[in-house]
Amino acid sequence: MEQETSDVRAQRLENLKRLEEAGYPPFGPAFERTGLLADIRKQFEADKSVRAAGRIVGLRDMGKSIFAHIQDGSDKYQIYLKKNQVGEEAFDAFSILDLGDHVGVEGTLFLTRTEEQTIKVSDWTLLSKALLPLPDKWDGLQDVEARYRQRYLDLIANEDSFRVFKLRSAIVREMRRFLDGEDYLEVETPMIHSIAGGAAATPFETHYNTLNMDVYFRIAPELYLKRLLVGGFDRVYEINRNFRNEGLSRWHNPEFTALEIYEAYGDRSTMQRLIEDLIKHLATTVMGTLQVGFDDTPVDLSEWRSVNYDDLIADTAGADYASLDLAAKRERAEELGCKLAPEWGEVEVTQEIFEKVIEKTLINPTFVTRLPAPLVPLAKPCDDDPTRVDVFELIIGGREIAPGYSELNDPIIQRERLVAQAAGDSSQVDEDFLLALEHGMPPAGGMGVGIDRLVMLLTGAESIRDVILFPQMKPR
Repeated sequence: MEQETSDVRAQRLENLKRLEEAGYPPFGPAFERTGLLADIRKQFEADKSVRAAGRIVGLRDMGKSIFAHIQDGSDKYQIYLKKNQVGEEAFDAFSILDLGDHVGVEGTLFLTRTEEQTIKVSDWTLLSKALLPLPDKWDGLQDVEARYRQRYLDLIANEDSFRVFKLRSAIVREMRRFLDGEDYLEVETPMIHSIAGGAAATPFETHYNTLNMDVYFRIAPELYLKRLLVGGFDRVYEINRNFRNEGLSRWHNPEFTALEIYEAYGDRSTMQRLIEDLIKHLATTVMGTLQVGFDDTPVDLSEWRSVNYDDLIADTAGADYASLDLAAKRERAEELGCKLAPEWGEVEVTQEIFEKVIEKTLINPTFVTRLPAPLVPLAKPCDDDPTRVDVFELIIGGREIAPGYSELNDPIIQRERLVAQAAGDSSQVDEDFLLALEHGMPPAGGMGVGIDRLVMLLTGAESIRDVILFPQMKPR
């Protein structure tokens, strides 16, 4: 394969030299276009003069005429060259071109006998010479790892991949439009933190040379966004990257995109209404349907329900589960197929049942509410039971898409929770955040949305790597 690639490259270098000698520099200037190829197709008029540019993805030399297809980011379009119209030198030079080369063409529009829109070329310019071949036009890029490592080839070869990433942009764009329309203010907060806070996760660490201090890439923007509620902003959101030094899987990438939203004077119910409206809006506006998901787990976004965490556990692990001691709960969990660490207590054992057994069965949108307080240290306790917090986890397609809270704004309880989360290490407690809370944060609803997972859901992508342009990969 390496020898074959080397031979092709050598031949293309020879073609490059021939084109230069014919007066066609291999890496040309900018080229002014009438519009994208999709625009030209939409505004077609016979005999209309146009200027277009794109990559050659199809080529048929018929002796005294050449048919080719060029492709830009919007469409693919046929072009036609005739020797007696472009001139012998220009025609012969065009015949030296290879698939993958970029050209600019000038000409007029017409329809072929098969009614295909085509540009009759009167002049052309070489814009960029490709020294390596494109993936096979019929087989595409079959090597899955190559698709992720060389995403540019994946985008050229796989129409579905190209479609997914255009949809991703449309989803994020429409998300912003929706939130702006609801009077949420988009903000930016730091991505380098002196203390890794806002979630329970392992951070990436680095060193700030100028200040001679260790810092962390953020695991969540939560604590900074809440400072803005203290400062008087009523509704804020941020779309940006989070970083967690943890595993790689179908659902996990260490660098991921998240939306976080906070609303002063709101609560968990406020966030439930918002996320349902937002996801339905994205599905209907961008995808054109409320029936989405993966082939094996279709999702109906018109059906939403709420269910208590403890009720789900009882339905799966037995009605008597809550009354069992730790040893019996561990035994019950193992009977359900869970693998437990020796040091885990009741909360961790129960959460393992939820994550490994229950979660994957929740296909249509399900708000799982009233979680155990130790799982969510930044949420408000339920009024009727301080061992439970007023939160939801939104599960769709068997995976968490968004957690939402009634935010804890009591600085005294918050300090206790953060110290407990840090296992008593006060140096890992964000004192500046607690200082902000002591100036008075209004009651609020807050929510985080995993944008990569949401795009997976809406487009039916099988892996998070299929919706991240350049996912993290092991070295070759």
